[in-house]
Amino acid sequence: MSHITLIRHGQANSDAKDEVSYDRLSDLGHSQARWLGAHLRESQTHHTRLFTGTLRRHVETATGMDTGLEPVRDERLNELEYFTLATLMQEQHGIPFPLEQAQFTKHLPQVFDHWKEGRIEGTPETYGNFETRIKDALAEIADGHGPALVVTSGGLISMVMAQAMGLGIPAMARIALAIMHTSMHRLFPIDGHWSPVLFNAVPHLDRPDRRLSQTHI
Repeated sequence: MSHITLIRHGQANSDAKDEVSYDRLSDLGHSQARWLGAHLRESQTHHTRLFTGTLRRHVETATGMDTGLEPVRDERLNELEYFTLATLMQEQHGIPFPLEQAQFTKHLPQVFDHWKEGRIEGTPETYGNFETRIKDALAEIADGHGPALVVTSGGLISMVMAQAMGLGIPAMARIALAIMHTSMHRLFPIDGHWSPVLFNAVPHLDRPDRRLSQTHI
């Protein structure tokens, strides 16, 4: 098994209320991607493979990083459709979409819990399918040769960490809320199992002139 470094995409359109309008990097998101790529080059971090989801924000982030690696696009690395799920939650259960950042701390675990328990009708995919496609994609990447970069989204990264550590919905939601844009999360294989050895690392943003560029939403 090869070790894998998961990367959340750069800041997207944080004013969006639907999947399509959210799926593009903000000006800051483009800068975050360039800074991360420069950090990887300057630190001579060794990776031989690059994978991304097929969403625009994944592709733009990987392009901005300029790793020199030919990306493999895999839709199994795409994010869950949070806006769609939230809209269905509001329509079916009267739970409104959050209007302030602090409200997400309660809303996100509610969405995850209702989705997992099958209490949201008409979802784009089941919670079980989300789990399975992630496991399958990462297993295939791990079977390849050499360290891999995977540009994806925060919800997927939180699921990966929850799977690796045997965590439930409340903990997975807290992880998802903590993940910063262009943060790095490394999984290392130990005795046939994934062990997280890096979480939410943003060395490229951890400097006085960029600390205001550490974003979650």
